[in-house]
Amino acid sequence: MKKKQLEMLLEGLEGFSNPSTDKEQYATPACVAADLLYLAYLRGDLDDVCDLGCGTGILAIGAAILGAKAVGIEVDAQAIEIAKKNAARFGFEVDFVRGDVNSIALNNIKTVVMNPPFGAQKASSGDRAFLEKAIQIANVVYSIHNLGSEGFIRRIVEPCCIDEIYRIKYPLKRCFEFHSQDVKIIEVDLYRITCH
Repeated sequence: MKKKQLEMLLEGLEGFSNPSTDKEQYATPACVAADLLYLAYLRGDLDDVCDLGCGTGILAIGAAILGAKAVGIEVDAQAIEIAKKNAARFGFEVDFVRGDVNSIALNNIKTVVMNPPFGAQKASSGDRAFLEKAIQIANVVYSIHNLGSEGFIRRIVEPCCIDEIYRIKYPLKRCFEFHSQDVKIIEVDLYRITCH
């Protein structure tokens, strides 16, 4: 499957019905999800995959479309229900589990894919816990973060290595009343982190 085909399929997924600002529930755009997943696919990293903070399931479902055995972890019960409907609509089996990133225990995960909350609304709910869990449970991590976070990311994932950083455009759609534009293009960094 070509990356554009994957993106078009992911465009059809249902997003958050009532996103939370506290949980920073921004739907991962299909173009961003396709970029992340296709990179992992080309590197041979899509076998056993976990999407931490999966929201409505775009990364976990996309990984399953590309042949991975995927699990999605999400604390929000409503988002999990939407994710299950999204997977069923495409006929893919994805194991969606409701749970907090700090309390889950997973084995045999090769790769984590994630678009964690950046901590822009509440610093205490930022990406630190997601990164710490990701490097604990997986050999390879693909993760999206605010531009300019490299020093912070390196400190959190040490002794793991940041192998690659890709700057990507992230079309942030209006989903909260404080948003002033229908779509705002921001730049983010996509990290590939390996732990041996």
